[in-house]
Amino acid sequence: MTVEMNRYADFDGLRDQAVALRREGLSLRQIRDRLKVHNNDLLHRLVKGEPPPEWTKRPNAKDDLRARARELRLQGMTYDQIQMELGCSKSSISLWVRDLPKVDRRTPTEQGREAALKRWAHEGPIREAARTAAVREAQAAIGALGERELFLVGVALYWAEGSKSKPYRRDEAVAFINSDPGVISVYLAWLDLLRIPREQLSFRVMIHESADVTGAEAYWADLAGVPTDRLQKTTLKKHNPKTVRKNTGLEYRGCLIIRVAAGSRLYRRIEGSWYGIVEAAKSTD
Repeated sequence: MTVEMNRYADFDGLRDQAVALRREGLSLRQIRDRLKVHNNDLLHRLVKGEPPPEWTKRPNAKDDLRARARELRLQGMTYDQIQMELGCSKSSISLWVRDLPKVDRRTPTEQGREAALKRWAHEGPIREAARTAAVREAQAAIGALGERELFLVGVALYWAEGSKSKPYRRDEAVAFINSDPGVISVYLAWLDLLRIPREQLSFRVMIHESADVTGAEAYWADLAGVPTDRLQKTTLKKHNPKTVRKNTGLEYRGCLIIRVAAGSRLYRRIEGSWYGIVEAAKSTD
């Protein structure tokens, strides 16, 4: 052992010889035989960093499969599809193509939907700002309402949203129902214009039973300017579990029904005024 160690004492000199032989194209076995170095660990240390000559490399039977797998991956195939095409394991495929871009597994419809969402995320705020500006401009253009204007607005509003008598069912009751606080406010202002006292009005909330009933009653009473005990018993609508409701959340307060007691004369005035509006519209140039 001591003799063998002495032979390898000049490691640097031995390495220089091994490197030179390696660069001449010799294999490890040839270098071993030439330098009489039979210690495999030492032999590998002597040629460390020097690539083996091409003629010593064994052909890899999977080289063609690897190239084909990469080609298929670049065409957009998944691991499963490549495995079915080539018959090799997913682990091998993963190793061969891991540096390539991932395949987009979404359908064209899904890709289009995502692109639209990204576009809307950018354009949505711009459109919303333009919409808000247009609404505010139109709002400012209205200015103050005269009594005649408010009267005509109220008549049209009632004829669109209020109860109406039918030829087959003569009922001249004045009843109005709506869920929009703005619509209710305009209707109440119209009733004030006609000098209909609050005492002649009855109020009733209609709302889904699963909603905040107490909160809705307080909200509508405040809007109408009456105490909650002036409200009639709330009508609760049964919830159908098969129906997907969108009118939920804190902003949902149901509807407010407003009735005018002994309102037949008022109803006839509303009906006649509406017919007058229709005729006037026909004759407008």
